[in-house]
Amino acid sequence: MDFQTLCIHGSEKKCDSTGAVSVPIFQSATFSHPGVGQSTGYDYSRQQNPTREHLEITVARLENGIDAMAFSSGMSALTMMMELFSPGDHIIASDDLYGGSHRLFFHLSTKNGITFSLVDTSDISLIETAITPSTKAVFIETPTNPMMQVTDIAAVSRLAQKHGLLVIVDNTFLTPYFQKPLDLGADIVLHSGTKYLCGHNDTLAGFLVVKDAELSERLRFLYKTTGACISPFDSWLLIRSIKTFPIRMERQQENASRIAKWLSGHSKIKAVHYPGLESHPQYEISRRQASGFGAMISFEVKDEETARRVLERVQVIQYAESLGGVESLITYPMLQTHADVPEEQREAKGINNRLLRFSVGLEGCDDLIVDLNQAIGG
Repeated sequence: MDFQTLCIHGSEKKCDSTGAVSVPIFQSATFSHPGVGQSTGYDYSRQQNPTREHLEITVARLENGIDAMAFSSGMSALTMMMELFSPGDHIIASDDLYGGSHRLFFHLSTKNGITFSLVDTSDISLIETAITPSTKAVFIETPTNPMMQVTDIAAVSRLAQKHGLLVIVDNTFLTPYFQKPLDLGADIVLHSGTKYLCGHNDTLAGFLVVKDAELSERLRFLYKTTGACISPFDSWLLIRSIKTFPIRMERQQENASRIAKWLSGHSKIKAVHYPGLESHPQYEISRRQASGFGAMISFEVKDEETARRVLERVQVIQYAESLGGVESLITYPMLQTHADVPEEQREAKGINNRLLRFSVGLEGCDDLIVDLNQAIGG
């Protein structure tokens, strides 16, 4: 079935017998049993709810997985996933991580006896060198947040299979519309559904998607045990949002491509990080493993004064955290998304007082360029 058709019709399983075109919101915490030892298939909403089930089946199909679990946030999905690992386990992760992931790994997971090696996962040899007898997984962001580095998912998956490691891919930036990590050999796909899958800056959500029945069973047990499931109403909001998801992705990418090229020619811009630029070091990998480049741009201005001026002078674009919504948002990673990453690590990756991250929305592209131009200054 075509991707756009899946987005609109989602699950083929009907939630009720009324013929409702919009999936009903089953705002119920519990469900009655027809008899002793009998079930309607729904017992308690922490385990499953008909509205959430429709959403999960939809997202699993979009990612070509066999199961998806929907969470109250992307961080709750990542936190639960870490319960797959035990004290003494070692994980290799991208060294340019979303600040929330870094905070979880180095403030909570290490407390629980899990160790991490951060490497530039766009260099496969660095991953191979970091593998130890206790390594259990490779955790990849691609493109990374915020420096937009791209990792070859298929190459990492081949290496991981040789060593019996799980491959986990945060697919938030490109989404299943542009990139399908499970098809490239990954075992688990992670999403902050708050971002493009929701797309309206009004709902928190997270997802884990898998292609293996045994892994699904393990994660489902953890899911019902930890209880970080998304609510029926928020599930319905995601179902509604996903119906327009492909159209949004196409337009936002179109805007981002134009803006990235415009920024590249601006005299006050030192560097532009966008996988769709031919100057990007992993441009060819992006073309090979994804069908698009997304709508996230990071760019470095000439000095801190210019960075702060941009944040304070934008008018159509809003200075706010998050990304992926219909509204364009600009973020200062060193003070916002990556404030908890140690300064020396931030600086080493280029996350400095001159770097801005731009989530390109659905506004008229000319309006966004005019707004950026007046904020940057001539």
